[in-house]
Amino acid sequence: MAITDRHGLPVACSIASASPHETKLVEATVGQRFTRAKPERMIGDRAYDSDGLDQQLRRRHHIRLIAPHNPTRRRRTQDGRELRRYCRRWKIERLFAWLHNFRRLVTRWEYHELNFLAMVQLGCLVILLRHL
Repeated sequence: MAITDRHGLPVACSIASASPHETKLVEATVGQRFTRAKPERMIGDRAYDSDGLDQQLRRRHHIRLIAPHNPTRRRRTQDGRELRRYCRRWKIERLFAWLHNFRRLVTRWEYHELNFLAMVQLGCLVILLRHL
């Protein structure tokens, strides 16, 4: 999981097993951010369109969640004005492409998860230093 700013630079990153759904990992990722300031808005894909996650982020962290409408839901939660920001979601994909320049992050070779998290954080640090 990763969170970027509006320029595509990393703000937070975390790792977890593939079992839990992404919506369960959002709060932990927000808690592991590199900056003091919390993001005002977060853009996610259709999997993030849930009332529970939206209320949790708004109540605990004062973050507005922007996600396109999930077709399995009956009630619409986003309008067109907020969804205009969704077209900027390519910036998080660009961060993952930058992280794939580090061979140790493409395939997880580390046995211990803390070692892999350290490598991800080191990759984020290198990306931040390159763009200063």
